Amino acid sequence: MFNIERWQEIFEAISKNKLRTFLTGVSVASGIFILVILLGAGRGIQNGIQSQFAKDATNKIEIYPGVTQKEYKGLGIGRETKFKNRDYEIVTEKFENFIDYRSKMYSVWSGNIVYGKETGTYRIEGVNPNYQFIENSTIKEGRFINLSDIENFNKVAVIGNKVANDLFKGKEAAVGTNINVSGTIYKIVGVFTDPGGEREESRVFIPVSTAQRAYSAGDNIRSMAFTMPKRDNFNQAVAESENFSKQLDKILKERHDIAPDDESALYINNSLEQAKKIFMMTDMIQFFFWFVGVLTIIAGVVGVGNIMLIVVKERTKEIGIRKALGATPYSIITMILHEAIFITLISGFTGLLFGLLLWAGIGPFIESDFFTHPEVDFNIALTTVIILTIAGGFAGFIPAYKAAKIKPIVALRDE
Repeated sequence: MFNIERWQEIFEAISKNKLRTFLTGVSVASGIFILVILLGAGRGIQNGIQSQFAKDATNKIEIYPGVTQKEYKGLGIGRETKFKNRDYEIVTEKFENFIDYRSKMYSVWSGNIVYGKETGTYRIEGVNPNYQFIENSTIKEGRFINLSDIENFNKVAVIGNKVANDLFKGKEAAVGTNINVSGTIYKIVGVFTDPGGEREESRVFIPVSTAQRAYSAGDNIRSMAFTMPKRDNFNQAVAESENFSKQLDKILKERHDIAPDDESALYINNSLEQAKKIFMMTDMIQFFFWFVGVLTIIAGVVGVGNIMLIVVKERTKEIGIRKALGATPYSIITMILHEAIFITLISGFTGLLFGLLLWAGIGPFIESDFFTHPEVDFNIALTTVIILTIAGGFAGFIPAYKAAKIKPIVALRDE
């Protein structure tokens, strides 16, 4: 029940010790403020990392050839692993029901491209139609490589948005135009954009079959890429991708007479395994931020407890008079608790408000590869303030209980 006299007493007590109350409030507010800042920073790190993984399919598995570093079956070290079309066919046939998208690739890192008077050097990648989804690319104009292009060795190209801007300067449409790629004329059938930005858009995709013929590669391929079906359960998805990676490693090493423990003969890049490691790291960072923030809040709560002990000491005679006039221990306890909770609550909300306003003001302007959109879940922050207020109540209970135990005769003798 609202008691105006009780609130008058609280404000009177605070007004008598403005500086002390202010400093105590600052310690509590700073605790919440620091926690909000740390939680926002942690979320910014998580958002940044997640945006990096979103640039490609999050369940992407790539395998590249390497050079052997161990002898095996009488074969020496230093052998270069060379993947063939048959390697890709065996893997796709064996795991047909366990993989989603798949593509073999033949890449040329520095392909010279000429259009009119414009020229540039870009990465040329011979790919299958599925590669669009593996790379998470979006067709801006035209279309991507299709099955007919693969089967008929069509000389068609899908260029990145940066390549289009470099060659055409925005003056004419790229689709339907012919370009010279490493001495061979290709017709542009599409322009793509990629969440990875200009680096990923500085590529030109052509049919893998055409690339093998144009660069005299025979049936050699440079790499293979696969995606696993998406799962609602992250741990299940990681387990499935790890199992696929192990079987893929085993099959290809057996086909190319590579020692099972030779880690240099081929390389498997599993995005889910990387994501798991990164997310574990971000969870540790978040835990550390919570730990530091909670310790700061505890320091503020201890300050509230200390200030209330001083209040009780200063008001010992007043409390004795109250008890002599019939005040119950419960009324004494609630009087002290009200003041402790009031200081904690107001200070906590102040720290919360300043923290949220800070992130709202500067958050939208912070943008980097691994730190973006720092924000704080308001419900979590509000819950923290409520918990802080309860903790402030507990901090004030000990002084309040001590005040309730004061004997009137002893209190009246206090100087």
